Amino acid sequence: MSRELRDIEYPRKWRFTWEAQSHIPTLRLFLFNSHSKPSLQCRSLQVHVSLPQSVVLITWFDHDDYKEGEVSLRVPIPRVLIDDESPVSFRAMDDHIEVKLALLLPVGHPIVSSSDSILKSSGDEQNRNSDESMTLSVDSDIRSLSSSEGLHFYCRNCEFNLTRSPLRKFAEMPSVNWREVADNWFGACCCSFGGISEQMVTRFANSYSCSKGTCLVNFGTLVVCKDDLVEYNFPDCGGDECHEAESDLTVDLGFGESTLTLGTNYVCDEKSGLTKSKDEEFDVNGMCEITDEGSSNHDRLSHLCLESDSSGNEELEQGCCTHHVSGTSLEDQKLIQSTEILENQKSFLNGYLGNIFMVKSSNLSKDVEWVEFFCPQCSSLLGAYPCANGCAPLDGGVRLFKCYILTSLAAVGSKDFFRKYTLERMFTTQLLDCAKDELSFRTVVIDLKTRVPMLQIVLVNSNSWSCTGYCLSTQSCLEPVQKLDLQPVIKVLFSECSNNTESEIRAMEDQIKKDLADEVFMPRSQIVDIVESLVLAKNALPPSCSSFQGLSLSSLQM
Repeated sequence: MSRELRDIEYPRKWRFTWEAQSHIPTLRLFLFNSHSKPSLQCRSLQVHVSLPQSVVLITWFDHDDYKEGEVSLRVPIPRVLIDDESPVSFRAMDDHIEVKLALLLPVGHPIVSSSDSILKSSGDEQNRNSDESMTLSVDSDIRSLSSSEGLHFYCRNCEFNLTRSPLRKFAEMPSVNWREVADNWFGACCCSFGGISEQMVTRFANSYSCSKGTCLVNFGTLVVCKDDLVEYNFPDCGGDECHEAESDLTVDLGFGESTLTLGTNYVCDEKSGLTKSKDEEFDVNGMCEITDEGSSNHDRLSHLCLESDSSGNEELEQGCCTHHVSGTSLEDQKLIQSTEILENQKSFLNGYLGNIFMVKSSNLSKDVEWVEFFCPQCSSLLGAYPCANGCAPLDGGVRLFKCYILTSLAAVGSKDFFRKYTLERMFTTQLLDCAKDELSFRTVVIDLKTRVPMLQIVLVNSNSWSCTGYCLSTQSCLEPVQKLDLQPVIKVLFSECSNNTESEIRAMEDQIKKDLADEVFMPRSQIVDIVESLVLAKNALPPSCSSFQGLSLSSLQM
């Protein structure tokens, strides 16, 4: 083989990966080939950094073919601030070549971030769209969706139109953590205020509804009314069991003889306008109407008309919560009506109808089954809906995963509000939130349907940056050097659990019971996709750098 042909074909077999830490001013290059052993084959290894061309030139003489001359590779340098006065460190290992470059500032430094923003803002329109802020935020999603005159939702896989007519009303999904909300607002109050919090939470529950033409938005999903979806027939319930009213509470301008127990450790009694402590399991057997369903969760709670005693004008004790409760007016009577709580509202208050993406065990119920929802045209997974006894959606709503739908057929254009959502990024965001909230860095991912553990993942580093690609030849100088940007990633250790032994499964269960590991539930197909992403990212590192204590080292994009 001639040297010219060898130089053109040989580099394509070599893969490079750049890595950096947010707080360390060092850029590391891993250069490897699965069929080579650099420590034995690479003689007279040399590394030269060309900042004007933004490449690293690596040369050596191949021991197996010394007479052919030297081998040369070009590796593009990502956009970083390199210290050209510092020496370049490099070495040949058993399965890779490692190069270290000194940086003027760490890649996570605010000055570096500001300069990147300036450079990106000066680019063309397509770059500005693709480089737009990638933060996954419910607030920004609602603002974007509400700014449109009406939106259809499409399957991201086949671009099939999923909605009958454009959706124009978008609101944030009411929080299922209402117990925590009530405790934070009124749990430490110095006067008899617990009954009011109970009434507010009850009305807050009544604000939740899946109505036609309205889309509820949370972090990972969109709740769309089943009547807004096309070409999908849901199984019917026997009789009216899906909407059967079950209540032990009688309300007549106030609370009846039965008491209403909620998550605030208080009980509101009909006769005395005061509250009493009660240490029992929380349940909800009644609710009152809310007049403004379009307001935010905060407004729903703060603008409710409160009434704790139907009989009279009472002056509460003077204190930090002084207020006056007047007699019940006709307007108040319309606000506080006798209603019965429905099964879907009971499930909502118990936290069973919230975000189905990476759902926790506390938000699952044996009485609520989650059924996967597929595209009518290509049969790809789009979402899921809750049901009881295999019937239609319990609350009339279907959860569509943002990573599987489009808001515009021009997927690359700015009108697709969910272009930044991928399954990997959603998974990473939830994983980081779990680590912050639960202080748990080990997570076991369980099949939502079979309840079998499928993936164990350990968060190692949340401040990493990386990019990867294949080397260029020095002979093809006309070949353009690709522009690289380091992408934020998290470093994780993982292992598949599908083939685990019984002892290994018991060990994981013990970790969960001891709060040493968190558990989340996902559809099986999503877990399989996450594992594929982890394996793909694992292959971006040489074998000697991709395992630790029996677990595989990999990364996930943020």
